[in-house]
Amino acid sequence: MSKPAGMTGGFSRFRIDLGYDGTDFQGWAKQPGYRTVQGELLVALEKIFGPTEDDFGMRVGGRTDAGVHALGQVCHIDITPEQQKRLGRTPFGAVRLQSLLPSEIVVYAVAPAKPGFDARFSAIGRSYRYLIADGKSPRSPLSARYELWVHTELDVSEMKKAAKKLTGLRDFGAFCKPRAGATTIRDLKELRVTRFLDNIEVYLVADAFCHNMVRSLVGALIRVGEGKLSAEELSKLQLSAKRESKFKVISAHGLALTSIDYVPDELLGEQAEKTRRRRTTEEISV
Repeated sequence: MSKPAGMTGGFSRFRIDLGYDGTDFQGWAKQPGYRTVQGELLVALEKIFGPTEDDFGMRVGGRTDAGVHALGQVCHIDITPEQQKRLGRTPFGAVRLQSLLPSEIVVYAVAPAKPGFDARFSAIGRSYRYLIADGKSPRSPLSARYELWVHTELDVSEMKKAAKKLTGLRDFGAFCKPRAGATTIRDLKELRVTRFLDNIEVYLVADAFCHNMVRSLVGALIRVGEGKLSAEELSKLQLSAKRESKFKVISAHGLALTSIDYVPDELLGEQAEKTRRRRTTEEISV
């Protein structure tokens, strides 16, 4: 068994920055019998480094569901000295990895990870955008895979009002699919609704998002924009921290992970340890 990264004879950790069109993938995580982003990466990496028993220790910064896109995804892999020897004289980099991947996945960069770096636990923020074409927006078949079409004209001013009531460190249980042993407390740092010429963008930034949280929040804001839910009612639903049927978990195809933010290099290891500690309800301030 290889020693940890940084020790003599230990494995080498690489950071991979990438993006993908998630339309034809069943999400990020590998699943037997399904086409996934991680699955495609593992096939390519095995061609370079040979067989793996632990998926090269791969960990992702923001795990995406089926149909969700990514413009700023990050993952890391750990390569043993034995696997390194298979490289020969050809360096491991973005060009080599890209040549083995389908066109829906784009590799921006491959580089040795900084000491203490963990793609998931060193992160301090994830950013997403959701695109909506409503009754006021021009529609194009070229954007149909990347934005939700809503037939009515949405009231963006009301959506903005509702968004302001949801930011901060809160329990988002009303917007998350519950998972045993997992907390629904998140720090929603930004929730912004903007109408552009071609569409409406809902932009979200948080330390992390629980399962279905982004699509539930956008679904709730759409109901507000349609006049079927008020900003005050939505705020009360959030405070209840209980799942309701007043809004939908909307389609995945309008959603894209835009970026993952990390602490300065010298704090990467410290942040990774801090993130592993579970948030508690005592941290909430509403």
